Amino acid sequence: IILESAYSLHDRTFFANIATILLYAIIGTFINVILIAISLNICAQAGFFGPNIPMMECAIFATLISAVDPVAVLTIFQEVNVNKSLYFLVFGESLLNDAVVVTLYSTISKLILIEYISANEIIIGFLGLLVISFGGVILGALIGVFTALATLYTEDVRVVEPLIVIMMAYLSYVIAELFHFSGIISLTTCGLVQAEYARNNLSKKSRTTIKYMTKTLSSIADVIIFLFLGIVLVRENHIWNTNFVIYTTVFCVVYRFLSVFALTYCANNYFQRVRVIDFEEQLIMAYGGLRGAIAFCLSAALNSDDTPNAQMFTTTTLLIVLFTVYVLGSTVKPAVRVLRIQIQAKQDTRKLFLALNDRVIETIMSAIEEISGQRSMNYWMVRIRF
Repeated sequence: IILESAYSLHDRTFFANIATILLYAIIGTFINVILIAISLNICAQAGFFGPNIPMMECAIFATLISAVDPVAVLTIFQEVNVNKSLYFLVFGESLLNDAVVVTLYSTISKLILIEYISANEIIIGFLGLLVISFGGVILGALIGVFTALATLYTEDVRVVEPLIVIMMAYLSYVIAELFHFSGIISLTTCGLVQAEYARNNLSKKSRTTIKYMTKTLSSIADVIIFLFLGIVLVRENHIWNTNFVIYTTVFCVVYRFLSVFALTYCANNYFQRVRVIDFEEQLIMAYGGLRGAIAFCLSAALNSDDTPNAQMFTTTTLLIVLFTVYVLGSTVKPAVRVLRIQIQAKQDTRKLFLALNDRVIETIMSAIEEISGQRSMNYWMVRIRF
């Protein structure tokens, strides 16, 4: 699922919005986790949920419930056919959000085992979070570059090209997990590097094979996860807490809207954005925070010995996944129509003109940057490509 999503991100629009996407995925995720955890803990201290829920348990649940499902977002927004800028903002944020959530979940899972958490443990945990993240980025990039170099010498054995690309991507995940780096971040980075640098070394048949193989495997994996979700849903060992479900759902929705509006204000005013994100698009971005496979898998992985309220967290996660996918997801299309969001044309007959126009704009921007001595996002996009 993650690899296919990473390949789908290979587009000029994604790299043009990368700073804003990282703002949503990193800062936005931390804002949601912190606010949800604190709010749940305050409600627990006030006795709204019955038995008290410790702060660390609230933190680990807030982390997993903040995971936005990229597959659900990809499916719905492709069907709605929104403009590319909005599409990649939401889709890119959902994929990178999962990487941040899984890494943060791993860190908090270790902290929850410590009886008394001092400032030193928090600092060490934060530094560990940085090492895990950047280690995954570096490892994924190195294996992606190695894939690009390896595919330079496959002209006579085109049949093995899809195998090399897929296996190297999987290897980036395995090695990252082996050295306790983030496997998802490593896999995402490797997929992006492969799509940018190894893709042009492959034959057309190999590219087609990789594209549809990853799409098929991604669909199968997502179906299997939701089958497990259905199996877990009909079990009898659920622990239902009405107040906890309602409060958590409200916090997830409200803080999602607040974080999107606050961060978009920063992006529109302090980032070098050519295109401003308008209010209607902000509503759709906040509305598109669908929970799904990642949140469910993380909740199912909770250990009841370390987290006594694990079963209640799993039950609540199932309800929130169903609510966001079926209620919010099914109403995205009418919301796009009501808000009159700009729709992407299904077929653009001016591809040659647009390609030439983009190249002319890049060249002019590069000349202006050299004269002024300043650097914009265009500089880094050109450097990454070449």
